[in-house]
Amino acid sequence: MSDLARIVVILTAAVIAVPITKRIGLGSVLGFVASGIVIGPYGFGLIHDEEAILHLGERGVVLLLFIIGLEMQPSRLWALRRPVLGLGGAQVLVTGGAIMGALSALGYAIGTAFVVGFGLSLSSTAFVMQLLGEKGELHSAHGRDAFAILLLQDMAVIPMLALLPLFAPAGDSSLPGWRDALIALAAIASVVIASRWLIPWVFRVIAYTGSHEIATAGSLVVVGVTALVFEQIGLSMTLGAFLAGMLLADSEFRHEIQANIEPFKGLLLGLFFAAIGMNANLTLLSANPLRVLLIAAGLVAIKLLLLFVIMRLFGVSRRPAAHVAVLLAQGGEFAYVMFATAASYGLLDRGQKDELVMAVTVSMVMTPLLLGLYEWLARHIKPAAERKLRPVEVPTPTPVLIAGYGTFGRTLARFLRLRGIPFTVLETDMSLIELGRSFQHPIYFGDAARADVLRAAGAGEAKVLVVTMENIDSTLLAVEAARMHFPQLRVLARSRDVMHSFALMDRGAEVVSTDTYLSALEMGEQVAVALGEPLRPVRADLRRMRRLDLELLQRLHGEHHDVEQLHSIARRLLEEMEAGFRSASKAPRPAPPATPKPEAEAEAEAEAEAEAEAEAEAEAEAEAEAEAEAEKAAPAGPEVKADDDATAGDAASARRPGGGLKPD
Repeated sequence: MSDLARIVVILTAAVIAVPITKRIGLGSVLGFVASGIVIGPYGFGLIHDEEAILHLGERGVVLLLFIIGLEMQPSRLWALRRPVLGLGGAQVLVTGGAIMGALSALGYAIGTAFVVGFGLSLSSTAFVMQLLGEKGELHSAHGRDAFAILLLQDMAVIPMLALLPLFAPAGDSSLPGWRDALIALAAIASVVIASRWLIPWVFRVIAYTGSHEIATAGSLVVVGVTALVFEQIGLSMTLGAFLAGMLLADSEFRHEIQANIEPFKGLLLGLFFAAIGMNANLTLLSANPLRVLLIAAGLVAIKLLLLFVIMRLFGVSRRPAAHVAVLLAQGGEFAYVMFATAASYGLLDRGQKDELVMAVTVSMVMTPLLLGLYEWLARHIKPAAERKLRPVEVPTPTPVLIAGYGTFGRTLARFLRLRGIPFTVLETDMSLIELGRSFQHPIYFGDAARADVLRAAGAGEAKVLVVTMENIDSTLLAVEAARMHFPQLRVLARSRDVMHSFALMDRGAEVVSTDTYLSALEMGEQVAVALGEPLRPVRADLRRMRRLDLELLQRLHGEHHDVEQLHSIARRLLEEMEAGFRSASKAPRPAPPATPKPEAEAEAEAEAEAEAEAEAEAEAEAEAEAEAEAEKAAPAGPEVKADDDATAGDAASARRPGGGLKPD
């Protein structure tokens, strides 16, 4: 089969499998693996050179770590030193030591026990980072902890491989240890110097050429050369790529480089996952299914339990600790390298190596399934009276509680302070708590999804709870807890998209404000004004659009569980809304001026625009007061600040099981 035919076969299998697994909620990673199993030598046998594809796909992992490095300024990495060295170091040492000790007690040679124990202590950077990226959780608390542990694991591969010759039956003529260390330090110093001075200069030269193709080639050369240098001296390619990316994070070319590499990263990562599926030895699995499955299940259980205990000992709360433990319970791609190298030294025989590789592959396949099960349990099982959190000590109850101190919550807190409205903030991320305390905001450690924490924060006396947390599941749990235990409390919630809005409304949130709605309207206003439209009628149209969007979303709310019906109704209502909007809008707008106006005329128009703006604001205030009076007279119902996502297109695309919620 030609190279082109192989590529077509792999891409065709992925195009078929990935949408299916994503549709049923298993994510794209499992789809790529499944496609590899089907077309590989143990499936239909369409592809036989799976090792070459695996090596090519590993470049996708390198690109992934380079892009992660671009988003990780050195100052941010320094802030992660405690989870990297503490959590990561403890995970590798405890997990590797426990498995090594158990195997030694069973009579295995010390070298074999070391290889198996510490090889299985590693997790899959590619799987975990892809899963976190798909769910938008790379920058969440559990995402940061998972990344910190994975980073330490990648660094730990180097000394692990360096120790293998010491356990080998016969000595090897390798370089002295001190010389290896000097070579490694020289390579790292070279990458630091090149990333700080040489590479930015090269990209400045490329920028002057104005060639996008050369810029893309230059970006790939940077990653390729760095990975090649580290590979040649026996270090981890991914570690070298991460280091180069991190050192370029402060460069003015950071976003350009990331945009150039992103498409290649996704494609090569897909090849890597497909190659893992191709390497799944189904013959071995069918010959010894119980043994392989027991090894894989035992690996997942041991790593999950040990990592959960370690994270709890480091003060991580129960839910994030369980989340990270599930994410990192599988074996990793570096285990393949460890086992292959160990086999070349005679520390593992071929049968042992094949069994371990198959067990690691099975554990990888189990990860999306376990993660889906965990997320289902997190949504449907109320947290029992679990760990003792640091008590919320609110001196005086305030009328407003804010759950979450991310960007949304911080902006709201600033506005309330400017208005002189007392508020209390609940947050579980200590870095955000320290940030809020530095601005003298009344912020306390506490999980707003727990009724006892809400009660301690003054929810019984408060008037409004604003749920602004980043994580979708957390917002739903917080709204449920508030509605169940504090019925007098008005619950206002921030949603991520239209289906999240429906889920919040189902749970009793009165006002749902989506992330991008008001900023999109403001941008629309700026576009219209830039084209010469008068400000006052533009703002009148925006107010009309908001009212119509509110009506549309409320009418769609009752139908959102039936996706086909939702699509049909949304399309019809949108047509009605647009027709009504056009008929209610004023006569045609004046065409934009063809030439710039004189300065004096422009200033006069600006003054007139300012007066119109003031009048529009006065009208808006009067309208708000009228709406408030009407609200007092009428019973309160779910009220939604609709997003521009509440369209037929979004309703049609939001076909997801379990209500169609996108992960945060």
